[in-house]
Amino acid sequence: MSKAFAVALWLGFSALAPHTLFAAEAGDAVFAERGPWDLNDQRLEWQMTVEGPAAEGFQPVADGKVTLSETIDPSDQQPVLQLTQETDARTRQIGPFPISAGDPVLVFFLEQTARDMAALTGGSPHYIRNRLKDNLFRGGEIAQADGITTATFQPFAEDPNAARMNGFQTLTLTFVMNDPGQPIRELKAETEDMPGYRSQLVLQ
Repeated sequence: MSKAFAVALWLGFSALAPHTLFAAEAGDAVFAERGPWDLNDQRLEWQMTVEGPAAEGFQPVADGKVTLSETIDPSDQQPVLQLTQETDARTRQIGPFPISAGDPVLVFFLEQTARDMAALTGGSPHYIRNRLKDNLFRGGEIAQADGITTATFQPFAEDPNAARMNGFQTLTLTFVMNDPGQPIRELKAETEDMPGYRSQLVLQ
């Protein structure tokens, strides 16, 4: 799994009346520094669903989960983070990730979106990842209401290859957060065109 997505930026938000801020701040909020993590025996769990049209290499998930936990690296006996993905088809561990680094769940979600889009469009995963990263760092919109921050992105809306993206030119990424230092509450990728694609992680 690519760790290029794990670049973390810091941006603090105060609880203000609902409003929209500058676009560049959307990426700052999503990639806010959430480390160093201190989970100890706590396990954070996100409910996972993935829906989309049938295609080779694409695996829908009706009722899965992604768990973030802390474990010990046997190589140096230091704490590290571990992701566990459970679906009807399989259970797999992803990592380890450094305690002091960015958000492993965000890394997982963006890589999952890139791979699903590549499977459903036949496009290049490398190209898709680069476009996602560029838009997340440079574009997007962010709004605040009642202490909740929501950042949204449309990474392929103006892409020169939009006509060949089988509906993914309408892809919207949505991230729902509380305090920027806390785990992201909801991560969602969704297209408008039917039958459409929808991937979602919701913190339980």
